[in-house]
Amino acid sequence: MISGIINVYKEKGYTSHDVVAKLRGILHQKKIGHTGTLDPEAEGVLPVCLGSGTKLCDMLTDKSKTYQAVLLLGQNTDTQDTTGTVLETREVTVTEEEAEKCILGFVGEYSQIPPMYSALKVDGKKLYELARAGIEVERKPRQVSIHSIEIQQINLPEIVMTVSCSKGTYIRTLCYDIGQKLGCGGCMKSLKRIRVGSFAVSQSRTLDEIRALQEEQRLPEILVPVDAMFPEALAVHVLPETEKYLKNGNPLQPGWFAEEVPRTGQGRIRIYDTSDRFCAIYQWNTARKLFIPEKMFLEG
Repeated sequence: MISGIINVYKEKGYTSHDVVAKLRGILHQKKIGHTGTLDPEAEGVLPVCLGSGTKLCDMLTDKSKTYQAVLLLGQNTDTQDTTGTVLETREVTVTEEEAEKCILGFVGEYSQIPPMYSALKVDGKKLYELARAGIEVERKPRQVSIHSIEIQQINLPEIVMTVSCSKGTYIRTLCYDIGQKLGCGGCMKSLKRIRVGSFAVSQSRTLDEIRALQEEQRLPEILVPVDAMFPEALAVHVLPETEKYLKNGNPLQPGWFAEEVPRTGQGRIRIYDTSDRFCAIYQWNTARKLFIPEKMFLEG
């Protein structure tokens, strides 16, 4: 079984689930998971975890993301993007300066209401399923963080911008909120995700490229090892006589490693067995004076 992370370039027309299903066929293994949904008409970076790397899915979902989006002013739709039904059109009378000032005003923390056409669940049902049935339910606002917005081009009614943001941010909703604040309405015309954490679009590969590399037995060239996702964590090896405690997921004492490990404020450590196989991430617990498992990556 292959373990690690592949930086997939999700093309338009595929759901994130489609990408996982196709990769299962290409790589001939079932244990595969993606790290955050991209809309079918969106494209760009979709890190996909394989084997023991699937235990990273929740960690990678938490990473900051960067998108390139085209905002279309003067139009509201039911999906908050141009794939939906147009609900309202208005004349765009704002100036470029007014639009730019408004957009940059969204940098920082702001309260965002998730769109009805999203995969969020309310009472066990996905919002988009309710929306397709003509049902709209109340959604609670949630705090998101817009780290930065760079405006590349303004050619009203369209604006091209790059947005870096926290997890859980809907760029469609940001476009809608900008349009509402400007008083002319707005929706998202296109979306490309260009970064998820350390995964950049320049290093991403399409499904066809991944298939070709797999057929040529060159997949390791693009496979990111699981332990590479923790570069800040000190790498240590357990002693032979303490390896069984590691493999059972037990807390570990400071003297059970082949290397000297600081015991104060060390944070995470990457632990390897005596065969130099990556096994787990542990954290120092000051109260217990032990290293406590945070995530185990052992298979079998």
